[in-house]
Amino acid sequence: MKFIRLALLALVMLGVFAVLHYALPQTDVVRIVNTDVRRMDFGANAIFYSEAGTGSNTGGNRDIRFIETVEPDGDPMVYRNEDTGWSWPFYFKFDSADLQASAADLVSTREAPIWIAVRHYGWRSRLLSAFPNAISIERVDGPDVKFFPWLTLVILTTLLVAALLLWRVAQIFWRRTVRPLFKRGDDI
Repeated sequence: MKFIRLALLALVMLGVFAVLHYALPQTDVVRIVNTDVRRMDFGANAIFYSEAGTGSNTGGNRDIRFIETVEPDGDPMVYRNEDTGWSWPFYFKFDSADLQASAADLVSTREAPIWIAVRHYGWRSRLLSAFPNAISIERVDGPDVKFFPWLTLVILTTLLVAALLLWRVAQIFWRRTVRPLFKRGDDI
């Protein structure tokens, strides 16, 4: 029984870690090589995209903006650029057109690179055609710039404090409400 409980706890923790890893912001330093708008048909991988109502078409397909980049080591990386609107994750991003224009203005070549810090959330999966969603871009001095994830640290600390508070409230509730009910049952 203890093994099953530990296995279930591990699965829950893995799920929480996956959701947090997907939704929390990350920053990559890249060089923008192209911006593009593509008509996308959505199938099973629609969960990796924003709601249909935030795009330009509410049907089974719509136009998605993309920012094509190259990492300092030469690997390609593609970001989608969609408004999140009021939906999950709550970045309240309504400026994808402005971000696309800024990205197009920062396109550079290998000979004269302009390095950009792209803040994004999500995963890149070539198998599922899933792309991380760019939240913001910022010009940086070079490819060696490192960022400390302050926002992620604040969010994780808040979630930890909330979880500990909830755990403590549950303990108090159990001790004051549930346990006395069991003691009354023993008296009968």
